[in-house]
Amino acid sequence: MELRTLRYFLAVAKEQSITHAAESLHLTQPNLSRQLKELEDELGTSLFHRGRRVTLTEEGLILRKRAQEIMELLDKAKSEITASIESVGGNVSIGCAETDAMRILMQAMKTLRTTHPDIHFHITSGHEEVVAERLDRGLLDFGVFMEPTDMQKYDFIQLPAADTWGILMRKDDPLAEHISITPKDLMTLPLISSNQVLFQNQFSGWLGGTDKRVNIIATYNLLFNASLMVEEGIGYALCLDRIIPTTADRPLCFRPLEPKVEAGICIGWKKYSKFSKASELFLDTLHQVVHELRESETAEPL
Repeated sequence: MELRTLRYFLAVAKEQSITHAAESLHLTQPNLSRQLKELEDELGTSLFHRGRRVTLTEEGLILRKRAQEIMELLDKAKSEITASIESVGGNVSIGCAETDAMRILMQAMKTLRTTHPDIHFHITSGHEEVVAERLDRGLLDFGVFMEPTDMQKYDFIQLPAADTWGILMRKDDPLAEHISITPKDLMTLPLISSNQVLFQNQFSGWLGGTDKRVNIIATYNLLFNASLMVEEGIGYALCLDRIIPTTADRPLCFRPLEPKVEAGICIGWKKYSKFSKASELFLDTLHQVVHELRESETAEPL
């Protein structure tokens, strides 16, 4: 199987037409059709449903996902090799959960780009499983994880930050008069929960074994849409602080859980990784930013 053939396959999958794909690839239609037939023969299965529109079979969908990953890795390798030949530049890819601690990484990005403006950053937001999968496949250079999480297979930096779990609600809700939210308060609430948090021992322990009695009406992996549900009065979002704005001009407010539940944050990368120059410089800059933040936290007041 050649990379060229995979590009042809992806073009047909995108265009849903062999004729249009052939035009975009500057090939004749018979030539492209022959290449696709040879690919199907090699794999021993049909990849397309051929009709007025060319659509993918189940096997074709599997190949499209893997082919896209292969092309992404190839483009990433080309970028890193080019960057090693030319002046220091290239791409740094980071996967992350939603957290205000990303500001620490952004300080490092800003600092690095003042001296290396040809370095570019690509941020992918998603829950832990998505970030870990893409990091393990080499599609990301770094992943930002919320604790508790298993970091044994990664090297990592513990960031000097922690997020607080609580409830996002409308400001006109009677519960907004509380300064914090207890397990008892949650028993009667329609909750919109992170689709990870209820499976963590930390949160189940906070509920005191009552997690099966809470009323989860919806789950989310990124908080913005959940906040819209809260605005519309559908429920209360169990979430981390400082992600959704709760300033005076906004309709929502955040109340922390009591007893307090915090989540530490770390940034990890595959052990024994061979970094591009851009990724290596970013990691060095991040180490410096983290060191300065820790020094400022421990500095004695004047």
